[in-house]
Amino acid sequence: MLPELIGVLSLEEKSAFTYRLKRRYNNAMQSNDIKFQINDSSLTGSSQKHLVVWSADAVDIGSSHNSSIPVSPYLIHPEVAAPLAELRQLAGEQGFDLRLCSSFRSFDRQLTIWNGKVNGQRPVFDNSGAKVDMQALNEWQQVQAIMRWSALPGASRHHWGTDFDIYDAAAIDENYQLQLTPKEVEAEGVFAPFHNWLDTVTGSEVGASGFYRPYAKDSGGIAPERWHISYRPVAEQFAARLTQQVIKERLLSAEIALKDTVLQNLDKIYPRYIHLPE
Repeated sequence: MLPELIGVLSLEEKSAFTYRLKRRYNNAMQSNDIKFQINDSSLTGSSQKHLVVWSADAVDIGSSHNSSIPVSPYLIHPEVAAPLAELRQLAGEQGFDLRLCSSFRSFDRQLTIWNGKVNGQRPVFDNSGAKVDMQALNEWQQVQAIMRWSALPGASRHHWGTDFDIYDAAAIDENYQLQLTPKEVEAEGVFAPFHNWLDTVTGSEVGASGFYRPYAKDSGGIAPERWHISYRPVAEQFAARLTQQVIKERLLSAEIALKDTVLQNLDKIYPRYIHLPE
């Protein structure tokens, strides 16, 4: 049951917007085309053939658009293009400039991030934002430390083109260095008003927009990421097909650091960091 869109629109606007997105949500849920685009390659980020190019500047949001921040194209799932455009337009009506800063991420890109963190070329942070001394940890502890903020290659939701890291470009200028940290999106953070508004459209559960935050709660695995949204009608179809065996087979052929430790503990990793409870 989809919760009502609340607080930001007139009754007439609510009705039209909710009807339009619920219809699109239902159509996506019933689409067989999505299933045909799901295979081991698209699940694990080994292919981008299931994606299309999307750019924020294709959606006119009038004076809410911050022209000082360059617009970049991103690869997304074709079933998500229209709902994402709707969400950007709705945000623009409230004075926000919804932008993506991350969308599709290939297996190779995720592998580079992972190996860089294991090898000390990239920092690993704890819950407080302090840098972790990886040399003081055993291999299993290193895997857990990395997965607090970074996905295992082949198991990232960013492989699917359904999940995005977002921010409000209207809240910053061209000199701002985007961090994607909790302090940016909570309390008095620069993007907190944007995310507070987004709560009324998504909530922690699926909203009328079809978008939700898969990492809204801390279940002891992945840290909460308020900036990460997902289009559930499509993402849940990918999630249902991403099994431990699919991940294992992809990792066996990869030059991934800590491979033996990851594979030996995959039965622990999968429920804690990948197949998360709704």
